[in-house]
Amino acid sequence: MSNQLVSIQSVAQIHEIFGLGKPQHPLVSLIEVKDMHAAHIPAGYTVASDLYSIWLKDGSCGIQYGRNFVDFDSGVLLMTAPGQVFSSAEEWTPTEVQGWLLVFHPDLIRRSPLGQEVEHYNFFSYESHEALHLSDDEEATITDCAHKIRQEYQQRIDNHSQKVMVATLDLMLSYCNRYYERQFNTRSTQHKDVVVQVESILKNYLNNDLALEHGAPTVQYLADQVSLSAGYLSDLLKKETGKSGKDFIHYYLIEKAKTRLLNSEETINEIAYSLGFNYPHYFSRLFKAKTGMSPQEFRTLN
Repeated sequence: MSNQLVSIQSVAQIHEIFGLGKPQHPLVSLIEVKDMHAAHIPAGYTVASDLYSIWLKDGSCGIQYGRNFVDFDSGVLLMTAPGQVFSSAEEWTPTEVQGWLLVFHPDLIRRSPLGQEVEHYNFFSYESHEALHLSDDEEATITDCAHKIRQEYQQRIDNHSQKVMVATLDLMLSYCNRYYERQFNTRSTQHKDVVVQVESILKNYLNNDLALEHGAPTVQYLADQVSLSAGYLSDLLKKETGKSGKDFIHYYLIEKAKTRLLNSEETINEIAYSLGFNYPHYFSRLFKAKTGMSPQEFRTLN
C-alpha cells in the first residue's frame, strides 16, 4: 500500500489495516500499539479517515500528520477529526513504540450533546507540533478514561452502553481541554512572541493595501505566516488577548477604518473595498456591530 491514499470509513477498516480481528463494537475501538500485527507501514502510506482518533504514544513513530512530522515524546497526545490526513514518513514497525489509539465514528456521538459540542474542540484540528504534552498523572487519567470505554464495549452491550461510552469520552475531552489550558499557560512567553508577530503581519497587510488585492486577512492566512494551525492560533490569541482569531482581525480592521474615516475624504464604499470587503454593506454592518454606530455616523460625530 506504499504511496497510496487509503480512505478509511469504518472502525473495521482500521482493524484490517493493522492486522487485528473484528472490532468488538462497530463504532469505537481502543487499540494497543503492541497489538498491531501488521508487519510494517511503508513510507508514503497515506490515510484519509472519516473517524475521530486520539493517539497516545511514546517515542518517535515516524508518523506525519498534515504538513508536519509527529514528534512523539513520552506522554504526547494527538487528536484528529474526520477528513484529516496522516501518513508514515518512514517505515515503522509497531514494536518500536508504545501507546494506544482510540478511534470512534461520528455516529457514536451524533445524537448526544457531545455530537454538537465536539466541533468546538479546536484541538482536533491542531497540527502535530501543537500536540498535547502530558504529565505522568495526566497520562494516567486519560488512559483510565480510554480503558473504561474499552471495558464498556467488551461487556455485554445493553441500552446503557453507548450512553456510558459517550459520557466517558466527554469526560476525556474535558480533561484534554483542561490540560491544553495548562499548556497554554506554561507556553505563555512563547505565545506572547507569536502575538507580537501576528500584530506586525496584520498591520503590514493593512498598511500595504494587500487587503485591496487579496481580500480581508483571514485567521488561516495569519496562521500560515507563523506556522500554526488556524485553530491553535485562534485559541492562543483568545488566551493572550481575550479575542478569538476572527475578533482579533476585526479589531484591526475597525481601527484602520476609523483612521481612514477621520483622516481621508474616501467614501464609505472606497474604505470598505480597501479593507478587503467585496460588499460595502457587510463592512458597515460589522462596523456598527463593533462600535454601535454606522461608519457615516462615526465620521460625522468625530
